[in-house]
Amino acid sequence: MYIIDICGDDEFSGIEGIINLAEKMIKIKKNLIFSLVYMLIKFSLLLPVTTATVERVVSAIHIIKSRLQNRMGDKWMNDSLVIYIEKYIFNKIDNEIIMKQFQNIKTRREQL
Repeated sequence: MYIIDICGDDEFSGIEGIINLAEKMIKIKKNLIFSLVYMLIKFSLLLPVTTATVERVVSAIHIIKSRLQNRMGDKWMNDSLVIYIEKYIFNKIDNEIIMKQFQNIKTRREQL
């Protein structure tokens, strides 16, 4: 039905590329009629972004988990990866705050 409808519609005659198709579908509200087709188009547009994100994470794994750290546990590695991948957020945190937090943990353990 989608192919028949689109081929018979003059609005879609000058489309060049998937981005233009998605924009045109939204403009004339075909995304509401053919929601599954529109979802497939959205996913195909998101694929390069998600692929780049996964490649970035794998690259970070290789940096964090070197041969010397091959025995690193999963939890420790996950925590390290979060810090490495989201480093722009963690760079905003003052080191003094982190050191005081760890000192408080050590003090609490000693009191127990």
